[in-house]
Amino acid sequence: MTRNDTQKHVGDPFGTLRRVLWISGGQWAGKSTVARLLTLRYGLTAYHYDYQDARGHNDRRIARRVKLGQPPADPDPDRTWVNTTPEDMAAKTLADFPVRFEWALDDLRALVSGRPIIAEGWGLRPELVAPIIDSPRQMVVMVPTQAFRDRQLHDLPRAARIGHGVSDPERAQRNRLERDRLVADDAVRSAQRLGIRVIEVDGSRDATAIADIVADHFGPYLPPPEDPSA
Repeated sequence: MTRNDTQKHVGDPFGTLRRVLWISGGQWAGKSTVARLLTLRYGLTAYHYDYQDARGHNDRRIARRVKLGQPPADPDPDRTWVNTTPEDMAAKTLADFPVRFEWALDDLRALVSGRPIIAEGWGLRPELVAPIIDSPRQMVVMVPTQAFRDRQLHDLPRAARIGHGVSDPERAQRNRLERDRLVADDAVRSAQRLGIRVIEVDGSRDATAIADIVADHFGPYLPPPEDPSA
C-alpha cells in the first residue's frame, strides 16, 4: 500500500472502506431495490443509508444541534417544508451531507464482511465518496427522469407522503419534490465532473435490468454469483 493509500483509508481498522461499492443519486430512482438484488445475487452485505440516517443517526443529530446551541427537537414542520423555498431546502440538504456522510463512514468502518459491501443512498455524494475510492468503477449515480419520478409518486404511496403534520400538505409536497430534483441534478453534475457513471432511470427497463447494468459496471470488484440451488 502506498503512502497515499494509507492516508486515504486512515481510520479504517478493518479495511472495510476499500471493499465498498457505492450507489448514489436521486430519490426514488430504485437504488435500494438494485442494491438488494445485487446483495442476493452475489452474497454481498448491504448498507441502506436512508434507513440508517433516519433512525440510527438521530441521537447524533440531536447531539450536534445541542453542540451548536440549537434546540434539540426537530424544527417546526411548517418552517422545514412549507414556509421555505425548494432552493433553500436543497442548499441546506447539500450543506448537511458532509456531516451525515461521516456518520455513515463510522457505520461502515465497523462492518467486517468476507465479500464486498454495497452502500446505497442519496447522501453518499460523489464528491464525498471520490476521495476514498480507488477507481470510479466503485460507484454509480442513479437518477430518475421526471416521468419515472411521477410514476413512482403514483405507484408508491410512501413517495407522496411528507410524514409530518403541516398546514399545507400540497405545498410541502411540491417543495420536497422540487428539492429532490435540485439535489439529484447536483449529484449528476458532481458525478460528471469526477468521471463517475450516471445511470438515468426512465422506466423502460425493470429493476433486474438496471441491476445487470450496475453489476457489469462493478464487475472487477464482484465475486462470482451465488448458486441459488446450493
